[in-house]
Amino acid sequence: MIRIAVIGAGGRMGREVIKAILNEQQSLLTAALCRKNDTLLGIDTGKLINGTKTGVTVTDNPEKVMQSADALIDFTTPQTTLSLLPLCQQYNKGIVIGTTGFSVEEKQTIQVAAKSIPIVFAPNMSTGVNLMFKLLQVAAKTLGKHSDIEIIEKHHRNKQDAPSGTALKMGEIIADVLNRSLNQHAVYGRHGTKQGIRPRETIGFSSIRAGDIVGEHTALFAGEGEQIEITHTSSSRNHYAAGAVQAALWLANKTSGLYDMMDVLDL
Repeated sequence: MIRIAVIGAGGRMGREVIKAILNEQQSLLTAALCRKNDTLLGIDTGKLINGTKTGVTVTDNPEKVMQSADALIDFTTPQTTLSLLPLCQQYNKGIVIGTTGFSVEEKQTIQVAAKSIPIVFAPNMSTGVNLMFKLLQVAAKTLGKHSDIEIIEKHHRNKQDAPSGTALKMGEIIADVLNRSLNQHAVYGRHGTKQGIRPRETIGFSSIRAGDIVGEHTALFAGEGEQIEITHTSSSRNHYAAGAVQAALWLANKTSGLYDMMDVLDL
């Protein structure tokens, strides 16, 4: 039985992760962390998911969390994630990071921490999304040099980072297959009338923020006379949470290293 702590227990994903841990026979919910002096402090986690009592109350003490768990699952903010890494290293705890919106420098901090603890760091924990990543490698290899490539993503109105971490990962995968630099060839949205003809090498990104859309990601490969779209649509967050729990269980046999969900799923 793997003891798992949830970081950001009161958030949308935090609540889904709590459900997923309770539904997985090999995992045990042992801690739930909230922000300092949060209104959820002291509440039984069962109330967060409208279920029966779990006996695990929400705490704002990260050291207490470290002492009671084998692994952590974190869907919060870059600031929160980075503040926890030194404690994870101190207590030798693995962590699954589903947080997005990190800067290049912040990602490097995660890479350094992974030299001493095991980390699964992925923009999307969904099995379907990671299968899509694999399909993108095949599509880019086959079609990429002769297609205009666009990535379109849709999320709920409260999502702050754009493009999404998943969309950026899609672009990175495609760019890597085509030996392109995403930093040099990405185009984030278009506006105006004097942009000229679209260069074939660019990879376009379009972000939509509206309503309660959980998540939709599409990669469009548009050639002469035909177009192919690879799309993943989420109707709920439960598969993200289930993937995160699967990653936490997978970490149990690791001592250090930086991994993603494609490693977890052996894709």
